[in-house]
Amino acid sequence: MAAELSTAINIKEPRWDQSTFVGRAKHFFTVTDPRNILLTNEQLANSHKVITDYRKGIVSPGLTEDELWRAKYVFDSAFHPDTGEKMILIGRMSAQVPMNMTITGCMMTFYKTTPAVLLWQWINQSFNAIVNYTNRSGDAPLTVSQLGTAYVSATTGAVATALGLNALTKHISPLIGRFVPFAAVAAANCINIPLMRQRELKHGIPITDENDNRLGESTNAAKQAISQVVVSRILMASPGMAIPPFLMNHLEKKAFLRKFPWMSAPIQVGLVGFCLVFATPLCCALFPQKSSISVSRLEPELQEKIRANNPGVERVYFNKGL
Repeated sequence: MAAELSTAINIKEPRWDQSTFVGRAKHFFTVTDPRNILLTNEQLANSHKVITDYRKGIVSPGLTEDELWRAKYVFDSAFHPDTGEKMILIGRMSAQVPMNMTITGCMMTFYKTTPAVLLWQWINQSFNAIVNYTNRSGDAPLTVSQLGTAYVSATTGAVATALGLNALTKHISPLIGRFVPFAAVAAANCINIPLMRQRELKHGIPITDENDNRLGESTNAAKQAISQVVVSRILMASPGMAIPPFLMNHLEKKAFLRKFPWMSAPIQVGLVGFCLVFATPLCCALFPQKSSISVSRLEPELQEKIRANNPGVERVYFNKGL
């Protein structure tokens, strides 16, 4: 008879060492696995039960260590780390590759007319707004008014950026014109992410000591978290938006695409998808999910509070969001 699984496995942390890029990459290849969006509500509920029971010291009969870790990653792919709520399906990181490959491929195919730019940039920024809200840091709820204001501001700013860049490139080479969507996406990320997470910038995000004891909320930690997410999102989009333009510029001169021009969009979507399968987890892995900041870099009043109540703490930790 097999021995019962130990309750000493630390499932609060990822399976792989998060102090190394390789460890973080393995973690995010699992978290962003597109197959996770095909999981049924029953499978999610079962993983939720396995993990919540295990945290209480209850081990499901016959559970193996590999099954426990699989349940943890299914749980992590669908439930928010701070609020515990089930995340919107298309906002989950496992939906990033299929959603982004479709939207990005279409943005890069239909970029020549203003209505097309307007439509696809609006779709892209609406999707980004859902992702940014779903993967926010912290557990304080946003009001409908705050969410609506952030969405309208972010989407308007991003679409205006795209249209402005498109207007500037009317008289340059077609190849350079193909990079307009990437420039627009990069600029829009700098607008969309801070606006959708503006509550964190105003009120701060939860910070803890290394044992997960909550010490307060910090706006300086929020600024670092959002900056890291902006950088990783821009780099995440780079391969899928920088490599296909060169290939498509070459392919469109060939007889095949001249004979079947409707194949341009599917080919572009496929190329973007191939790039995103690798770029999404690798760029998520650039910074630890559980990021840290020195106490000396926090707000002065928060430094005083921590040094008075927790004199040995020199570094604090926070969920940076994705």
